Amino acid sequence: MSNRDKHNTSRRTFLKTSAAVSSFFIVPRAVLGGPGYIPPSDQLVLAAIGAGGKGRSDIRNASVNGRERVAALCDVDFSGNAQKSVEAFPDAARYADYRRMLDQEKDIDAVTISTPDHVHGPAASFAMQRGIHVYVQKPMTHNIKEARKLTEMAREQRVVTQMGNQGGSNPLLGMVQKWVDSGKLGKISKVHVWTNRPVWPQGVAMPKPDPSQKPSDLKWDLWLGPAKSMPYTPNLHPFNWRGWWDFGTGALGDVGCHLIDIPFRTLGLGYPLDAECSVASIFSQMWNADYHPEGAPSASFITLHFAATKKTKSPIEMTWSDGGIRPSHPDIIPPNSDIGGTDSKNGVLIIGKKGIISTNINDSSPLMPKLYLNNGKTEFGPEVEEKAEPEYGHQRKWVDACKAGFGSPEHKGLTSSFDYAGPMTETVLMGNLAIRSYMLRRENSKGQAEFYARKKLLWDGENMRITNVEAANQFVGRDHRKGWEV
Repeated sequence: MSNRDKHNTSRRTFLKTSAAVSSFFIVPRAVLGGPGYIPPSDQLVLAAIGAGGKGRSDIRNASVNGRERVAALCDVDFSGNAQKSVEAFPDAARYADYRRMLDQEKDIDAVTISTPDHVHGPAASFAMQRGIHVYVQKPMTHNIKEARKLTEMAREQRVVTQMGNQGGSNPLLGMVQKWVDSGKLGKISKVHVWTNRPVWPQGVAMPKPDPSQKPSDLKWDLWLGPAKSMPYTPNLHPFNWRGWWDFGTGALGDVGCHLIDIPFRTLGLGYPLDAECSVASIFSQMWNADYHPEGAPSASFITLHFAATKKTKSPIEMTWSDGGIRPSHPDIIPPNSDIGGTDSKNGVLIIGKKGIISTNINDSSPLMPKLYLNNGKTEFGPEVEEKAEPEYGHQRKWVDACKAGFGSPEHKGLTSSFDYAGPMTETVLMGNLAIRSYMLRRENSKGQAEFYARKKLLWDGENMRITNVEAANQFVGRDHRKGWEV
């Protein structure tokens, strides 16, 4: 039992013992707390690391309409959207540094982590080392090495985990799974995944630092966290950080865990065998493409290959495209029909010998599952989904699993615990490893810029290594500032 488990057991034992000592006052629970009253000993004590933006809905949904107690909120800037969380949980203590919060608030059982991508790994690691259950927004981590470490740490610390790709809890995925498992598609060989992201500045030079523009309430050094120290740079916080490798993970990190989740889950895929990419070039000057390796490109095309699985029976080729580039419209789908989601902006095509499955993005948007068979038969799911609870109960199910305990049926029933979310996140981030390697260049003997890593990268998933381009391995992990390690 971890120290945190011992502490929480002592806390709950104390509360129950105190109740027993005073039991000669026989008063019904409903009189003490009103209808639906939940005693403190039965509540999960929650905290939020990142309380604005997505963090606001994550901690709200995890509280299950007040069923659980939110004890603390952590955010580097309470002047923005995080103020809404303060209004929702006025009794919660407030912190700017999650490390200080978790060291001082000894009763915290579980945390939601909804920060920029670069802080996911360090915050989750810090919490899990203290025996605290974690819910971490997608992508689970900023890089592959962090994802592997957190996956292993969750088992070692026996904590309950969930990644915030809430569409994984969408019951309509069962329809897609049934189509795959029934063999209706026949031999499955290809998957196409695409998105209209980025919808933020990307493929351009990073904004120049300007400390004079720093909002007075923003704790900039804490916002940087594990990233290298730099002066305040405008137009990164609170949203546009997504396009810069020091902080974000580009279009893949933003929606890859929603889109790639669908084929990864339903086809039972494992680590990819290789990764290959090409990216869009922007020419501000004739014959001289802009070069901004510090950030993700405006558009990219990724190809991954996977070994056969029990569900596919044959190898799979998966392509990813972003920046609004989408695959060609299959002949089997009527030409006036969308592929994927509305206006074909985001989607997944799972292609078999006998037909095609088309779905939308898996992020609480309508999944819109459709099956088209070569014999003319079709089967469609609903265009509009009825949701019994917010985000398919993704956060609530995690909370219930935390209360039931590590290894419980509730825990094993989670759709994105790190045992699943870790390998899936690694697969998503393989695309970014390929993109960053594609931009590696050096000066050759003629004094010309040479892009020396524009190759198909062969991946040893078990050992987390590119085996044919050594320089590409620098992007498997990252350097962390002292005090922010994973």
